[in-house]
Amino acid sequence: MKITIGCDHRGFAVKKKIVDFVTGLGHEVEDCGAFGEEYSDYPDFAFAASERVGSRRSDRGILICGTSIGMCMSANKVAGVRAASCHDLVTAEMSRRHNDANVLCLSADLLGEEMMERLIRVWLETEFEGGRHARRVDKIMKYEADHRGK
Repeated sequence: MKITIGCDHRGFAVKKKIVDFVTGLGHEVEDCGAFGEEYSDYPDFAFAASERVGSRRSDRGILICGTSIGMCMSANKVAGVRAASCHDLVTAEMSRRHNDANVLCLSADLLGEEMMERLIRVWLETEFEGGRHARRVDKIMKYEADHRGK
């Protein structure tokens, strides 16, 4: 699977570890920055990574900022993206199983390295259930398509 990763300055310190972890799981990784710890604006990196996911140039994305909230809000503005901010294993699993989330947003300040790795593993390995959940995801995507640019 091709995974696009992005972070702001608050997520930079953990991004390399995440890149190494995801690569170690056998996935291809594209890094959209940030490329240093100087102050940066999370929307810039959320949009860059999410556009690759939304256009299907990448299968999924992982975004990291201080809380994960800003990245998630930004990512969800990109057509085709269903981003989820996950802080525990249940939300990571259910974001995939029921919501077909294609972008995982993580908190650099609130989660330790071990928990991030566990969340990423569960999120990457969990399949979308489809069925009644597909109908709901389809409604979200239809609304997005019908209201784009309005």
